[in-house]
Order: sequence, then structure tokens, then C-alpha cells
Amino acid sequence: MGAQEDDKSSIIDDPNSTTNGVGAGGATDLPAIQILTLLEKAKFYTSLFLGTMAILAVFGFLFLIPFVVEPAITTILADFSPHPVACCTSAATRCHQLRVNYSRMPYDEFITKPLGSVAWDVTDTKFYINTEGCGYPPRVNCSVFAKEFGRSNMGKIIPCFYSRTYPGTVVSRYSWNQNLRHLVLAIVIPILIFVISLAVLFYWHCTPMKSCGGPGRNLIDKYSRKEDILAEDEFEEDEEEY
Repeated sequence: MGAQEDDKSSIIDDPNSTTNGVGAGGATDLPAIQILTLLEKAKFYTSLFLGTMAILAVFGFLFLIPFVVEPAITTILADFSPHPVACCTSAATRCHQLRVNYSRMPYDEFITKPLGSVAWDVTDTKFYINTEGCGYPPRVNCSVFAKEFGRSNMGKIIPCFYSRTYPGTVVSRYSWNQNLRHLVLAIVIPILIFVISLAVLFYWHCTPMKSCGGPGRNLIDKYSRKEDILAEDEFEEDEEEY
């Protein structure tokens, strides 16, 4: 009896013993059920996060349509000249509204000609700060735009970009690459987030051959062999006869 009690006490006092749930090195060995519970919680919160991201991606895309996608498509359809041409401010009215004359001759070539030797192709047309015609500081500042091209620089030759589709539209800055990049990013990023989020959610919660959200068994597991299918059909026929 004394030897058995000594053995029990040695097991309890042994720091390397796993009887009390403590393994070698003092690390706690979690039961398998606790590990599964943690995994289920992680899966739940990850699914919640992905679902939220998918919803935000949809709203983000809808938000970007009027502010990025539509202006970018309009700019592409306007077909602005890829190279700057020569412009001259002809009038500056209130609210930073500027009007210019412009020649379709490239700006670099125009400035080499004597002033007045080249006639303007379009006169007294609206001059916009960018292809959208608007914006917000600091990227777009109408006051700076007015000072740069307004009354103080009346008659000065400046580079500008005109629309070959709408000749009456002239802008002070334009970049095909930047416009295309904004359009692609505004379309691809929300769609990519939405697709990836849904793909992961479907992979976790809607396995193949199984109805999504239902407890139905996998058909492959239910009918593992052809003989099982035939046997079940024969059983159903026998029941109908009786």
C-alpha cells in the first residue's frame, strides 16, 4: 500500500507528467474538442469578415461608378488629343470660367512659329481644369487654376488638350495612361474582392454535390457503389408491390 501511494504522489508531483493536462516544457495540451471549437470560431469570424467585405465591395463599386468609372469612360469616348496643342486664353469670367482659342498644331511646333502667323482652329470655347471639369483640393484647386490661366495670363500661349469627338471641349491636363489605370482599378479591385470572398464562403459552406445551407448528405457517400443503387431501387419496387 505504501509503495502504491508513493507512486501516485510521484505522478502528481512529476512536472513532466501529462495527467494534469500539462505536457513537457509546461505547455498545456488542449483536448481535441477545444481545438475544434477554436477552429469553428475562427471559421465563423472569417466568414463574417469575408461576407462583410463582399457587401462593401458591391457598395464600393456602386460608389465608384459616378465618380471614377463614368468619367473615365466619358474621357475615353471624348478621344482627347494624345499630345498637347497650343491654346490662348481669350476671356476670364466669374466663377473661374475661362474661354480659350486653340490650334490643332502641336504645342512644341506652334511656339516656334511667329506669333500671329498661325490661325486658331477653334475660338472662344470653354476651358476645363480636367476631363471631369471638377474636383476637390488638393488634387484640384480652381483658384490656382484661375491664377495660372486667368486674367493675369490673358493671351499667353499654353499647352492644352482638345477632344477630337467634341471639339468644343478643351482641358488643361490629360493622361491616357492615368485615366485607363483609374478605370481598371475601379472595376477590377471591387470585383476581385467580391469574387474571392464568395469563392471562399462557397468552398467552406457549400461543398460539391451538396445543397448549400442544408444538412443533406453527399451523394457520393450515400451511393458508394453501383450495387447499392440497384439494391435500393429493388427495395423500393418490392415496397410498391406490397
